[in-house]
Amino acid sequence: MDKQFEKGCVFVIGGSGGVGNACVQRFYEDGAKVVFTYNQNESAAKKLKETCKNQVEYFQLANQDNEQVKKLMDHISEQYGGINTIINAAGFNIPQKFISEITPELWRKVIDEDVNGFFNIVSASLPYIRLAMGSYVFISSAGLFKYPPGDVLSVAPKATIEHAIKGIAKEEGIHGVRANSIALGVIDTGIFHRLLNEHDSFFDDKWHEAVMNTLAIKRFGLAEEVAGVAYFLASSQSGYITGHSIPIDGGYHI
Repeated sequence: MDKQFEKGCVFVIGGSGGVGNACVQRFYEDGAKVVFTYNQNESAAKKLKETCKNQVEYFQLANQDNEQVKKLMDHISEQYGGINTIINAAGFNIPQKFISEITPELWRKVIDEDVNGFFNIVSASLPYIRLAMGSYVFISSAGLFKYPPGDVLSVAPKATIEHAIKGIAKEEGIHGVRANSIALGVIDTGIFHRLLNEHDSFFDDKWHEAVMNTLAIKRFGLAEEVAGVAYFLASSQSGYITGHSIPIDGGYHI
């Protein structure tokens, strides 16, 4: 086990999703104590716990509920002797829409779930991350580097969060806290699969061909590849890395 994970637990927000699932398994395999959350898909959470031989625990959490987030964070810290890492892999079924199609109501809903949900997690967990001299790893979007039309509801909130990550890195480094993000391209799991199977999906054959033309590596990414980088960023191996966003996008950003 990496020394960073010896005390307290790794807390994966959104562990029931595709990327979150892979992160839970990666840290579990290293011997870390792992706790994760789900929002609606309890069956996926239960299956993941069984996959990890019932050695991980899960809780339901709505990130936008500030009081619920704080109560859960306090409970987990007390039960597991602290929190050394926050992996924010929460994903939402954000529709692919052009800016002209977005209503103010939809915009506010996405901002509340994504941006405000992230801040609730940081606000409730920062005292514990300071004590552990731990780190945050936020699963973000490669759209921050090259804007994909129709993806503003995903990219715009994450741009705000990206600057919050840099703020945490800059302000909290004095306390030994690190903060980094991973900018994902198309990862062949989770939300992408759900969107792909939607009626009148944005992701048709024309979209597939267009995306492949932008990639240096001519395939989509794997959840396990993301989990490996998340593990590296959270571990002592990256102890002098903070405030960075690492693309896992097959060269989309080039």
